[in-house]
Amino acid sequence: MTAADIVARHARTTPDAPALADPRTLRTWAQLDDRVSRLATVLAGRGVDRGDRVAVLGLNSVELVESYLAVLRIGAICVPLNFRLTAGEIAFQLTDCDPTAVVCDDRFAATAETARADAPSVRTVLGLGEGLDALLAEAGPGSWGDDVADEEPAYIMYTSGTTGRPKGAVLTHRNLLLHAFLSITHMGTAGDDRVSLSGAPLFHIAGLSGMLPTLIAGGRVIIPPSGGFDPVATVDTLEREKVSSCFFVPAQWQAICAVPGLAERDLSALRRISWGAAPASTTLIRTMIDAFPQATVVTAFGQTECSPITCVLRGEDSVRKIGSVGTPMTGVEVRVVDPEMNDVPRGEVGEIVYRGPTVMREYWGRPDATAEAFRGGWFHSGDLVREDPDGYLYVVDRAKDMIISGGENVYSAEVEDVLAAHPGIADVAVIGVPDPRWGETPLAVVVPADPTAPPDLDAVVAWCADRLARYKHPTRVAVVDALPRNPTGKVLKTELRRDHGALDSVSAPAQ
Repeated sequence: MTAADIVARHARTTPDAPALADPRTLRTWAQLDDRVSRLATVLAGRGVDRGDRVAVLGLNSVELVESYLAVLRIGAICVPLNFRLTAGEIAFQLTDCDPTAVVCDDRFAATAETARADAPSVRTVLGLGEGLDALLAEAGPGSWGDDVADEEPAYIMYTSGTTGRPKGAVLTHRNLLLHAFLSITHMGTAGDDRVSLSGAPLFHIAGLSGMLPTLIAGGRVIIPPSGGFDPVATVDTLEREKVSSCFFVPAQWQAICAVPGLAERDLSALRRISWGAAPASTTLIRTMIDAFPQATVVTAFGQTECSPITCVLRGEDSVRKIGSVGTPMTGVEVRVVDPEMNDVPRGEVGEIVYRGPTVMREYWGRPDATAEAFRGGWFHSGDLVREDPDGYLYVVDRAKDMIISGGENVYSAEVEDVLAAHPGIADVAVIGVPDPRWGETPLAVVVPADPTAPPDLDAVVAWCADRLARYKHPTRVAVVDALPRNPTGKVLKTELRRDHGALDSVSAPAQ
């Protein structure tokens, strides 16, 4: 079974029910199935065969989802591309996966043509704009069997590359569909809880995978527009479409919760509000709980290589275990281990490793990286966590973001959580910078709430005084207009280290 098979089945049983909608287009299941088959015929006519890679570059739209499904219907492998990347960055991914074809919005045609100059495997570029409907009408629906095995690759999802060149995580049909079924089992998608919206772009695993439970249940997926996030327009959509389940990254939730008159909106259909893909402060989570008392707050934790959710914190625990990412999702096996793969005692910090049917097959074309990621027979996440006596997990830091100061481990996420509650700080990230005495010390990169009165180092240290041990206190503060983030909201700490890593690039520590 594949996602394209599911579309065909709903087209037979509920052909006239709505399936997908974006701001300008609505597709019923019958329309969606027909267009997917016709687009598959077009791609096959241009030389795309089973097992070939097809790169897809475009803004969020119904047509983009149709492209993904058409690739799957052929039995080819879909490679979603981040439309914010430069032609050079796209060229790297094209040369890495050697696609036969590129499908793209007309607005990205020039970028695609520039990128394909370095990718000789690309034999054709298909536009999703003007002329597509005529092509589909000429193509006919074709005849597509249901013989694509679920263990075959469905997608190559390139990781965000916050610490270097991205790697292509190979996710099979089984990975993604089992993830969707397990999500339904763990959290439920039934009755009137069948209209979903994700604020994540569709080239991201949270957007792509997040729509599958609703599609499996025969519900309706609302696709928001790409581009600058508009919190007021988003609330308008949630209200108008009677959305029952939605996902946004923390930066988006912060903006949504600040929308004037939010409490007066009719959002009674909203049953579940989820966040993930980047860290959220406990302050923001409390704000979400207060702003949406009728909805269950769900913390979704995981990573691209795991399809992506591995741990979930559900509504009843949102306050009792605030700050936790919850417990493993049904079907996901976890351990918390030291560098030698020994289980660490509860309460101690270790790396969380995974095993289960939702974990990727491999990194495309990178056997060494795959072997390293699966050393000891478990997938190594790179996330440092601790487990409380009740089995709830708390993310302490990414292993690569941990700061070692004078022999003590300082977890940047812990310091960020404390600083995020400072009334004078709108956004913050903490990195380690060289220190002649301690080796490394924390640097707080802050976006002030009031640009005319940014908090200085003394104010930051005073705030931390009774909240953090002294060795965790930032010794330097850098004030910026905005933190660099990737499209999913993750802070690009590589850029921060590059811009603020030298001792003379930031304010000197207070004496």
